[in-house]
Amino acid sequence: MAGHRRGSWMVALCVALCLALLACCGRDPVPDAAAGEVRALLERRARAVLAGDEKAYDRTERPAKGARDLFEHVSGVPLESWEYRLTRLHRTGAEATATAELHYRVKGYDRAPVTAERTLSLKRDGGRWYVTAERPAEKAGEQLWDQGRVTAERGRRSLVLGIGQSPAELRAHRELADRAVPAVRDAWPGKWPERIVVLVPRSLDGMAGLLNAPASGYRGIAAVTTGETGGSGRAPADRIILNPEAYGVLGTFGKQVVLTHEATHVATRTRTSAATPLWLSEGFADWVGYRDTGRTPAQAAPELRRAVQRGQLPGALPEDKDFGFGGDAAKLAGAYEGAWLACRMIAEQWGERKLTDFYRAVGDRPKRAGAVEDALRDVLDTTPGDFTARWRTYLRAELG
Repeated sequence: MAGHRRGSWMVALCVALCLALLACCGRDPVPDAAAGEVRALLERRARAVLAGDEKAYDRTERPAKGARDLFEHVSGVPLESWEYRLTRLHRTGAEATATAELHYRVKGYDRAPVTAERTLSLKRDGGRWYVTAERPAEKAGEQLWDQGRVTAERGRRSLVLGIGQSPAELRAHRELADRAVPAVRDAWPGKWPERIVVLVPRSLDGMAGLLNAPASGYRGIAAVTTGETGGSGRAPADRIILNPEAYGVLGTFGKQVVLTHEATHVATRTRTSAATPLWLSEGFADWVGYRDTGRTPAQAAPELRRAVQRGQLPGALPEDKDFGFGGDAAKLAGAYEGAWLACRMIAEQWGERKLTDFYRAVGDRPKRAGAVEDALRDVLDTTPGDFTARWRTYLRAELG
């Protein structure tokens, strides 16, 4: 009997220990009350930002010394939505660090929310939680307002958001962006919103911060476009990001070509996929950029022209690796020029509609293997070998 009681006691103890362990393993490491309070704090903060209510925003803060004023910096951005979703919370006494997903939309431009991971430092004071600082999460890119106060210049078809730019500079960007959109619309028959957002940071370092990449990789690159590729049809947030240093030294003509090129990436985003080689996506964007400008290949392809005249005619279309930033500048320029001339050749010899049909046929494939070959056959009635030979002949005729 004593042994039975001892065994029952041991069983009961084991059950109790197991239940305790399960409870510890399964529960949220942050007390529900703290997580709930922080969620409520972030909801109040989001409502204040969206409503432009500075007093309500200030009631969510106990800013640390030197902390950036997010409310002031973002106040110039036309927002349609702004929402935090708490994903992690680490608390140590009266202080805590929260990780949250920020979902926001720019009014009139974003078809779905943009998501940015944020880290917020928190402090508990007088029975309530307050934000002491907000910043991009580790390994996450900056948002433009993380770099300073954003000024907006609204156009008919564009929105330019800048840091440290004069009103005249922002107007000049807006005028070029407004002209880029109809140029793309005339060349690309596919459906797209026909509106673009252009971000102008203060410097190359600011551009790198937005891209979460080393500045050295974008030195000499005038602009890039960010966004989601694929055929969802909802590409939520294409952004054209200018490098003020490289873009700023261009003349008006060069700036217009660059913005039209980048706007083409916005327009073709949902018909561009992993199957699309860079020679096609970049060459097509350059074709639209130069279309109707009157620039000849000799004028617009100086690097490739020099190579052809030295007897160094490319043996094949540029590969994806040839478009890498941070490498040999002459080789990079030659890759872009060769890609542009490949698309220009299609437009001249098969017709502009065949060029856009070819682009879509390639992008409609889920993977690279066979995509170009099949589109060459089905749309242009040719083979890779014949197409490459015709391209080389075209280069020799235009640049030799």
